[in-house]
Amino acid sequence: MSVCEVNFDGLVGPTHHYAGLSWGNVASAANAASRSNPRAAALQGLAKMRRLTQLGLVQAVLPPQERPDLALLRRLGWRGSDAQVLAAVAREAPRLLAASSSAAAMWTANAATVAPSTDTADGRVHLTPANLIDRFHRALEAATTTRVLRAIFRDPARFLVHDALPAHPWFGDEGAANHTRLAPAHAAAGLHLFVYGRSALGGGPAPQRYPARQTLEASQAVARLHGLDPAQTLFVQQNPAVIDAGVFHHDVIGVGNEPVLLVHEDAFLDRAGTLAALRARLPSLVPVEIARDTVPLAEAVRTYLFNSQLLTLPDGRMHLLLPSECAESPQVSAALDAILADPANPIATREHLDLHESMRNGGGPACLRLRVVLNEAERAACAPGIFLDDALYARLCAWVQQHYRDRLHEADLADPALLDDNRRALDELTRLLGLGAVYPFQLDAGAGA
Repeated sequence: MSVCEVNFDGLVGPTHHYAGLSWGNVASAANAASRSNPRAAALQGLAKMRRLTQLGLVQAVLPPQERPDLALLRRLGWRGSDAQVLAAVAREAPRLLAASSSAAAMWTANAATVAPSTDTADGRVHLTPANLIDRFHRALEAATTTRVLRAIFRDPARFLVHDALPAHPWFGDEGAANHTRLAPAHAAAGLHLFVYGRSALGGGPAPQRYPARQTLEASQAVARLHGLDPAQTLFVQQNPAVIDAGVFHHDVIGVGNEPVLLVHEDAFLDRAGTLAALRARLPSLVPVEIARDTVPLAEAVRTYLFNSQLLTLPDGRMHLLLPSECAESPQVSAALDAILADPANPIATREHLDLHESMRNGGGPACLRLRVVLNEAERAACAPGIFLDDALYARLCAWVQQHYRDRLHEADLADPALLDDNRRALDELTRLLGLGAVYPFQLDAGAGA
């Protein structure tokens, strides 16, 4: 049965804005309080999705979340109409309004951790939504993410969407941004590399400036839930120094695809031990390491070189999809030239895309997608409306043009018309994608009926 990797990209939400909510994310902090362009952000994301379909790859869409999160604000004690709640929160707690309006669910590398059916004990595809507890604005996502994933992966004979891990610092889980599956090919049994920032219970090294968002204990729990073979599972610690330099997830410092691991020299706390353990478990491993003298850590973070998508094309060649910022860096360009010129390196081609709106908030190409390896029967069992083709791309672009603003500032988040417009847009989107009721406002309306 044919097997392929499907990229599930998050559609950028209508409240995409720059509030600098993510401590430890250098780009997010640097662009705080500037105006955003939600319409351009969504269209840039859709253009990336369409590009993958043009390359012959299977691409799917994950919807944004309902924002502002009025249910949250009411749980925190505000009363009255929606307009009254928004006005009160804007006046009394504007930072909370910004957080409850975050469109960060667009970065679906944080939506969940995934294990394909070839690797799990029960032969099903397993998905565990991330609890994202380290950042308040992201901790709001897990419930809706779980509903969306269960609406898509709806066949219990083929899929198991777990609940998120307990929302406690011991089990801080950031999803696939700290997980890489390596294998001789997508269809083969894989090696699961879990990268954690700290051990909550065991102590040991930890960053001093920025938080380590992923715990060892969370990674171990996900591996157990997915029924992974311990012999094909590896837990390694991220270098605390790179976290303090702004590498808040492993996917900002390394990316893997099939047997290739493209990684910075400073990515792991125990560089030599990690590479030796990977080679022992995956003899076909092809490490492509970029030295700090070639691309300094600060330049890797600025350009998001390692947050690129490393893709296997239908003809078997590997292709690197990079943010346009990489093309503007002489150091990164020279490093990529050397990689592609090496005949022993499977990475054959590269291209750059404009994702400026996402990049300014700290998310590159790899942040925007969740990778799910599926066979033909599993793809057929998914909700069919989420797979991108030319017709869906055109409908989504028209939907964005109709419903999204071309500029947004934090002060605009208190506008009740924005909330009403967003709800109408999301209600239309769930019908377009065939997902049913997944948002709180839809579920509340159903309960009232």
